[in-house]
Formats: sequence, C-alpha cells, structure tokens
Amino acid sequence: IPLSSGMILLTWQKIAPTALLYQISPSLNMEILIMLAILSTVLGGWGGLNQTQMRKVLAYSSIAHMGWTVIIALMNPNLMILSLMIYIMTTLTLFMTLNLSSTTKIKSISNLWNKSTPMTMIIFLTLLSLGGLPPLTGFMPKWLILQELIINNNPTMAIVMALSALLSLFFYMRIIYVSSLTMFPTNNNLKHHWFFTQTKTTNMIPTLTTISSMLLPLTPILIIMS
Repeated sequence: IPLSSGMILLTWQKIAPTALLYQISPSLNMEILIMLAILSTVLGGWGGLNQTQMRKVLAYSSIAHMGWTVIIALMNPNLMILSLMIYIMTTLTLFMTLNLSSTTKIKSISNLWNKSTPMTMIIFLTLLSLGGLPPLTGFMPKWLILQELIINNNPTMAIVMALSALLSLFFYMRIIYVSSLTMFPTNNNLKHHWFFTQTKTTNMIPTLTTISSMLLPLTPILIIMS
C-alpha cells in the first residue's frame, strides 16, 4: 500500500479502539491484558527481524507498541493515552519523512545520504525513539509503564516487557547499521546534501521531530498529569 495509507492505518485507526479501551478499562480482565500484551510485543519484535520493507517493519513495530499500550489500560488509563500519543507523533514523523524522500526499502535509506543528509538523520533519530532508546522521547512511555508495573507488584511482567522490547530495538538498530555502515553512499559530492524542496510537509517535520525525540525532560510534568 502507499506510505500515506500505511500512515493512516498505523495512527488514525488506533484512536477508536484505544478510546474504547479507555472507557471500559475498569471492567477489563488483567490476565487477558497481560496475555495480549506479551503476545503483541513478542510477535511484533520477532516478526520485524527479517523484513526489508520499511512498511512491514513499521507494521510489526505497531503491533509491538500496542502491547505496551494495552498492558497499562487497567492500571493507568491516562498513561495508555500518553503512550499512544507519543507513538502517533513518532510514527507520523517517520512516515512523512519516508514519503517525502520516496523511501520504502531499508537499502534505499543508504542511497538517501546522497539526496538529503537531514532526512536520513531524522529517520535514524525517529527509529531510535520508536525503539525506546534513552534519552529520546520514545523511552518515556516505556519507562513510565515499567514503573507502573513495578508499583502494582508486577516485577516479572516488567522484566518480560523490557526484554521483549529488545527485539524491536534490535531491528531498528539493524536498519541504522545496514544503512550507515555496511552500505556507505558512493557519491562523495556533498554539495546538495542539505537541501530539499520546501513544502507544507517539510515545515511540519522539524516540529514533529522535536516532539518525537526531545520530550524526555518533561517526564515529571507528564507523571503529575497522568
């Protein structure tokens, strides 16, 4: 499917089911939520390991992130909404950048070095944020969810979720490794690497990149709000 359609499926289409979970959260069964969360995070992390298409990678990433969103629905519904919002912002940033650069495959990111270095750096930064690598924004919801699990006497679940997150982080790091180290750009002309056509999308990307990568210092405020 086109990148724009994939962006809608992985962002806008999640709002309705998450809103439903928020409304019925007091009556949810904890055992079922734990089972769904583990299956989602493991399946999302395992399925994305051998993918070469960025759309498939982001699809499995979406499955893994929904596991993190679901497991906290009963304990702290506000934290579930926060996790979804951060995921949507980060995914929007990545999809807009991929769509603007017409990048659909992992090996295409390596060739992007020759067209626009900022675009490549934004993709790398957003992927690391999706993986939950500190000190980027994506680390915040995982940190808060693990803390909430421990507070509610579920340290075993916290350990399982943290270990399952390593699968997703591994294939994000693999994309960056393949694109930047094993397939170095062949064009050494750096004259136009920092230029791209200005559109409404390019005007939104810097703001979304800032949100998806630099909100970790606001964690205390968000804890109070949730």
